[in-house]
Amino acid sequence: RGRDAVSEIDTSVTYRRLRQYARPYWGLIAIGILAMALEATASGATLWLLGPIVDNIFVEHNFSYWLPAGLVLLLMARGLFGLVSDYTIARAGRNVARDLRMQLMAKYLELPGARFDTEPVPSMLTRLGADSEQVAQAAVDSLKVMISNTLGIIATLVVMLWTSWRVSLVLLLLAPVMAWMMGKVGKRYRRLNHAIQESSAQMLQTADQALHAQQDVKAYGAQPAEMARYGVQTKLNVALALKIEVTRGTLSMFVQVLGAIGMAVMLVAAGFEAAQGRLTAGGFTKLMTAMVNLVPSMRQLTNVQSMLQRGISSAERLFSVMDAGSERDVGRRPLERAQGLIEFRGVEARYEGRDEPVLHGISFVARPGTVTAIVGRSGSGKSSLVKLIPRFYEPSDGSILLDGHLLDDYPLADLRRQIALVGQQVMLFDGSVAGNVAYGELQEADPAKIEAAVRDANALEFVARMPDGLDTQIGAGGGKLSGGQRQRLAIARAMLKDAPILILDEATAALDNASERLVQDALAKLIPDRTTLVIAHRLSTIEHADQVLVLDDGRLVEQGTHVELLARGGVYAHLHAMQFREGAA
Repeated sequence: RGRDAVSEIDTSVTYRRLRQYARPYWGLIAIGILAMALEATASGATLWLLGPIVDNIFVEHNFSYWLPAGLVLLLMARGLFGLVSDYTIARAGRNVARDLRMQLMAKYLELPGARFDTEPVPSMLTRLGADSEQVAQAAVDSLKVMISNTLGIIATLVVMLWTSWRVSLVLLLLAPVMAWMMGKVGKRYRRLNHAIQESSAQMLQTADQALHAQQDVKAYGAQPAEMARYGVQTKLNVALALKIEVTRGTLSMFVQVLGAIGMAVMLVAAGFEAAQGRLTAGGFTKLMTAMVNLVPSMRQLTNVQSMLQRGISSAERLFSVMDAGSERDVGRRPLERAQGLIEFRGVEARYEGRDEPVLHGISFVARPGTVTAIVGRSGSGKSSLVKLIPRFYEPSDGSILLDGHLLDDYPLADLRRQIALVGQQVMLFDGSVAGNVAYGELQEADPAKIEAAVRDANALEFVARMPDGLDTQIGAGGGKLSGGQRQRLAIARAMLKDAPILILDEATAALDNASERLVQDALAKLIPDRTTLVIAHRLSTIEHADQVLVLDDGRLVEQGTHVELLARGGVYAHLHAMQFREGAA
């Protein structure tokens, strides 16, 4: 019982917070509510007109043209007011959904890197898509159904009470029973909707993994295993969805049973009233028609409970993200252009949920105009180390300095403006070649500078052959380009940025020899006069680095030049010998 009370409090807090998103559109909503009130009035008047039509035309045989004309006018008015209410409420609801998506997307882009390690992207897409849509339904669409049907029920009850208050009182006795039933069902809706949304996110994540890795799935004959895993999740999703349908259907059936009982009792009461001369044939027709109209309206009101609870559950998922802590950005020291002196002092780093640090006491200095190569076995912490420099992750101990000041002292935007990244997995976007090179803050760059960057990156030789040159669309993720071409566009982007710090994360590891030569040649033009950190897969590419850092299990075990480390005969010499033997083979 205590948990239910807390849940109800949380729900009311969530709904009050949710209503804040509808506040900018209260003007539209007010127009919609007024239109719904007029629609309900027209519906009540239409219902009232049935009495005179039956009494005058079918009982007294006294035909009058104003009766059918009035009926047509009332029906037209009801349709017009319904259109206005549908449009205004729908417009407000879509705007609420848009605002939520924009705010949520902005929040995701502000979250620290650790969040993306704990929440998969498919789950984020579920929140941006289905959850945002259901929240909009809770905030506005459910409001329309609730107000429209409530006003319609009130208008119908007014006509019924005006026609025969004695008969109409029968229905009012059923209202408390229905309210109790809807309250009980609401708690079950809330629990089931939360479970089905979590299930949908997991189902999408499993499908996303399998489809992205479809070549590995096929190569290792893992289709049955992936289908079995997906099948378990879809089965759970179906079971939860069916529970919701059974709950909704049970409530709907309960409403219809109550309606049938009410109608039966009303027939008995109406018969007694007619026998006493207090109810005409037209009045009885009005009461019966009103009763028939009430049942669908009451059923729709019960569906609001489902819509509202789905929206509340989705809102709780959205607000859990919006309330999460953003990247820490407290720096106040402006930074126009860094010299590029990077110092690591006893830096330790750990990933969320892992007890053992991924980096242990790392200390080194990378000076402007030098190349620092970082090597080591897979999983030794190379990528984790360089991700600390743009503060994608925060060190758990020690300090990192740029030009003699802690990274925290600089605003994040200023710090990241000093860094250009070229990784093994190049991220390109659906757009033109020029748009991908002049990306983000570079989008206003001079077209001549864009072309120069493309040329220096050895990319002009394939861009010039494209149908529209720099304006050619390259598809989502640069899907129309080869790996080497995508890599050269990433280098062109880094060249255009002209940042004093350059980070190369195995930029040539996945390329064939011809593409690697072109990329290496482009990098040779990019590296001079910068502080460059290179994560190297092929040790032959870093022989001329000013210093080599050798990581092993998150520790800096060796440091020196290529020649010095070979002479030392330690871990680096062992790695070099292994690659030399592989190359010879």
